[in-house]
Order: sequence, then structure tokens, then C-alpha cells
Amino acid sequence: MQRLVKTRAAGAEEALAERYVREVRMCARPYFLTGGDSEDLIQEGMIGLLSAIREYDSEKGASFRTYAQRCIQNRIRSAVRSAQRRKNAPLNDGVPLDDVLSDESRSLGANLYERSPEEQVLARESEREFISAYSRCLSKLESQILRHYLDGLSYGEIAVKCGRDAKAVDNAVQRIRHKLAKLSSGENSVS
Repeated sequence: MQRLVKTRAAGAEEALAERYVREVRMCARPYFLTGGDSEDLIQEGMIGLLSAIREYDSEKGASFRTYAQRCIQNRIRSAVRSAQRRKNAPLNDGVPLDDVLSDESRSLGANLYERSPEEQVLARESEREFISAYSRCLSKLESQILRHYLDGLSYGEIAVKCGRDAKAVDNAVQRIRHKLAKLSSGENSVS
């Protein structure tokens, strides 16, 4: 019996969600999401709609349509405000080292023992060339941390080897990412 009730409730939620998709699209249309697109806003609006479906109380005096519009708009505005905050900018704007590093240097650690001796020597030379090319723009500490990072060490292990705390290592890795991203995008000056 409970399964039947849950199935009907899920069916009713789905029917209401399908019925109000157009409303969600209309509510999302005037907004712009930094770092996202209109589909992201529509998804946020759908979350607001599902919240409205589950929390609507007819005894409060508002029609469902009014309540749903308010929930949809609040969720979309919240997403826009959250995207505009600079709090998570390092996470959102960061460039993964994997995107910057060459395939050869990235695969050196993982596949070193699966290669022939000649391939291992060439890969090591390629890594040395990569590190020497990029080390020109990195500080001595950053170069040291980059080498350890490429060796696959964790931040904690790098911190112990360099005599720094893990936060200093994390900060250095963020600076490395920033500098390497600038270099790989063709910018000449690196700060």
C-alpha cells in the first residue's frame, strides 16, 4: 500500500514538474549566471520547483502557481548571487595542472615501468626539458614543489620534504597553476 502511495506521489510530482517547465524557463530567461549557461539556470529553477511541489501548503492562502513562481525565482536568484561571489573564485577559475602539463610529463610517473628502457630515457629527458622551460618563471620553492608534485607526492608529503606546512604547499601549487596557465596561453609576462 505504501509503495502505491509513493508511486502515485512520484507520478504527481513528475506531472507537475512537466507542467511547469515552461514557467521555469520563463523565470530563468532574464538572468545571467556567471560561469554557467541558461541550462544551469533552468536546472536551478527546476530544483526550486521541486521544492515548491514538496513544501506547498494550500492552507497558507497562496495558489500553487504563485508559490511555485516564488520558489523558482528565489532559487535562481540565489544561484546567480552565489556565482557572483568571489569566495570560490580560486576553485572556479583555477586551471588544473593536468591541462597545462604535457602528456609526456604527466604520463611519466604512471606508465614509467610499462615502457621500454629507451622510452623511459626519452620520457625523463622530456620531463627535464619541461621542468627547465617552466622553471624559469617559477621561484626556487615553486620549482621544488612542482618536481615533487610531478612525482605524485601528496601535499603533506611535499610539505615534509620542503620544510613547509601543507597550506604553503597548496598556495605554491595555486601560484604554479596560475603561472603555467599564463605561459601556456601565450602571455609573455608572468607575475
